[in-house]
Amino acid sequence: QLVESGGGLVQAGGSLRLSCVASGHAFSDYAMSWFRQAPGKEREFVAGAGTSTYYAAAVLDRFTISRDNTKNTVYLQMNSVKAEDTAVYYCAARRGVLVLMRTVEQDYWGQGTQVTVSS
Repeated sequence: QLVESGGGLVQAGGSLRLSCVASGHAFSDYAMSWFRQAPGKEREFVAGAGTSTYYAAAVLDRFTISRDNTKNTVYLQMNSVKAEDTAVYYCAARRGVLVLMRTVEQDYWGQGTQVTVSS
């Protein structure tokens, strides 16, 4: 089970930190990722953390993914947010250490948390 939190309304240029707590599986055995889905668009990869970290070009140098295996938690620090970052953000888990970026390659999903950036 994955439970996200930390979403909300933020002004453009501001910051927000999302959290995702995992339960029911060996957290360290999973690559953890964040995806997002804006209205009318497909769900897209944002960032992932396995043995290495990966970022979508649109968020590189603004967002940071990190994980705390002792707390079974993955974070997404969002800085310098833009209106186009508005979306529902989902946490995803995939067995193994490799981060894969397609939605079909994930094994578990959270329920999502809404992030709205006002301009």
